[in-house]
Amino acid sequence: MEGVDATSVDGTCSSSSSTPSSPSPSSLRWSMLGRFISSRKPGFKAKVELQNISRRPAGRFNVIPCCPVSMMTLATSSSEVDPKSREVVIQYAMPSTPQVKICLRQRNNADVELNDFTVSQQHNVDSTGLVCMWPAEEILTYFCVLHLDLFQKKRVIELGAGYGLAGLAIAACTEASEVLITDGNPQVVDYIQTNIEANRGVVGDTKVSACMLHWSRHQVAMPQLNYDVIVAADCTFFKDFHLDLAHTIKGLLGVSDGCQAILFSPRRGNTLDQFVKACQSAKLNVGITEQYDAHIWSIHKGFLTNDGNSAWPNYDEEHSYPLLLSITHTDS
Repeated sequence: MEGVDATSVDGTCSSSSSTPSSPSPSSLRWSMLGRFISSRKPGFKAKVELQNISRRPAGRFNVIPCCPVSMMTLATSSSEVDPKSREVVIQYAMPSTPQVKICLRQRNNADVELNDFTVSQQHNVDSTGLVCMWPAEEILTYFCVLHLDLFQKKRVIELGAGYGLAGLAIAACTEASEVLITDGNPQVVDYIQTNIEANRGVVGDTKVSACMLHWSRHQVAMPQLNYDVIVAADCTFFKDFHLDLAHTIKGLLGVSDGCQAILFSPRRGNTLDQFVKACQSAKLNVGITEQYDAHIWSIHKGFLTNDGNSAWPNYDEEHSYPLLLSITHTDS
């Protein structure tokens, strides 16, 4: 999650730093965690209970079947597998086409190191893309592979992509012409690139690439780099980046009929409402849909009414149920 100045024709992205007026409670939680780990001895590795700081979800919607597989699944001639690695490989089966399986190399949940926070501070980004597969990313992936018509012959970009599941699913299951998968954290982008290379066999003729993309409120429209569809999951978490994200969407989104940004984000108090205001100030239209899929809605209501024996203990819709945002240019 974070902030683009300009993207070159070869797919690399230049970054700019924007100074937020004041830190949000969310960024303060990450700073607190960073200071804690930084105070430990050099080389310290910790599995930290992150729920109390980052509100890491304790469950998932289980609409994308997944299971761990051998690390050898992603072994290539240019990537050796360390049997003692703190990483895992998870295989995800697409609900619309179960024969399509995407394998992602990712971190074990709650496994963090001092270097993660050093990188975050150097690039003025957060480390949430390394923590886990967030529920909104699962829902975004599910929604996209069930609405194939949205991507027919379209140029697609994913923002704040984490490990890249949604972008790879779009490339593998739809007729998108191009998918660019981005994040502002260079560690995360390394994972995305690894995962793209490992899944070349399932994306067909779709052009798929990755780059580090920083959001910026100074983003300007560049017609040669406009996209028909922008997708993102849970990227409205930090209020400090709202204007940057809104203007990045405005600058990257094409102006033709049908061009739209599709975001899935929980309310998280007033953070979603504040992001909508940022979009409106950038002259973007925002539509919000609560009931966008009957199956997801049924699961959501089941979590709310369960007596505590749910597969998702302490389910909190404010922080776990993603709403669908459709963002387009205004007419003016």
